Amino acid sequence: MADPQPSDPAPANASPESRGYAATKDQLSKRLTRIEGQVRGIHRMVDEDRYCIDVLTQISAVQAALDKVALGLLDGHVHHCVVGAQTPELRDERTTELMAAVGRLTGRR
Repeated sequence: MADPQPSDPAPANASPESRGYAATKDQLSKRLTRIEGQVRGIHRMVDEDRYCIDVLTQISAVQAALDKVALGLLDGHVHHCVVGAQTPELRDERTTELMAAVGRLTGRR
């Protein structure tokens, strides 16, 4: 069986600690739930025909909250998945993957 690629899901026998965010999963889940509520609030604002600038302000707040989640995930990935890679080859693969993810995050603006 081939080794999983860095972007592949963890093998079935992998423990939850194998992810960089495992230690902060509860906090991450709470943040995402809060963001979900903010998005529902924006939908409600549109349904209620609220002022455009007020809706845009809330969208900006959601984007900032998602950016904070993304930065936390990147930090966990660097500390756990990249630095903790078992071989130099795997570290290089994960570094390349990391830089592609950073490019996607920063290129959307």
